[in-house]
Amino acid sequence: MRRPQTRLPAPFLRRIWLDRDAVPDADAYPWCLPFLREAFELSFDKPITIIVGENGTGKSTLLEGIAVLAGYDEAGGGKGYRPVDHSLAREAMGGRLSSALKASWLPKVTDGWFFRAESFFSVARYLDAVGGADGPDFLSHSHGEGFLRFFEERCQRRGIFIFDEPESALSPARQIEFLKLLRRMDRLGQCQVIMATHAPILMAYPGARLLGLTKYGLDPVTIEQTQHFRLIREFCLDPATFVETMMEE
Repeated sequence: MRRPQTRLPAPFLRRIWLDRDAVPDADAYPWCLPFLREAFELSFDKPITIIVGENGTGKSTLLEGIAVLAGYDEAGGGKGYRPVDHSLAREAMGGRLSSALKASWLPKVTDGWFFRAESFFSVARYLDAVGGADGPDFLSHSHGEGFLRFFEERCQRRGIFIFDEPESALSPARQIEFLKLLRRMDRLGQCQVIMATHAPILMAYPGARLLGLTKYGLDPVTIEQTQHFRLIREFCLDPATFVETMMEE
């Protein structure tokens, strides 16, 4: 008699860590990133994990490595999708990080999606083409509407979902709509979300684990401790003075 499938709740990916013995060259990318210089380990104890940090700290590299561990292409997409041609790519990507990452799953889940703003249109064009006349039609909408339509269609089922700066085409009002989608995914209990963002609105999702990435590693932070929040708060208090002061520095 076949046993019923266990439906354990998210998070499914419980822990990742760097195997130093598997690092081929500590001076080469991505191993040269400061947060990987020492022992690196990251545990996931909540369904939604949000990573913040300045440009260049390695957020996208980390997400690309996790995506490859989950069975996705480092350029974006889901299991079995490879719509982006890497043969002429000049951008160094972080998928190779996965070769030295170890992971602990409970259970192992490879359904879901890896969203990268940079490759969204390549992925959407591929999905529209294979879907034919009755397909999802993501590209006939505005940039932000296409993003949200894509999220609505792809991200409300069991799986692990990785978002790299989803706010890139979303107005503040659309970011609120994205938060509502996150809430639906959260309440489903079968979605694990790992997201990197610069948007304070998205960082403020209630109950998420918020982590700040610096050259010293990943550490829990509050939204009030992030530079993103502090800058926006100062701007809102006196926009003209803030902008003038920042431009003069």
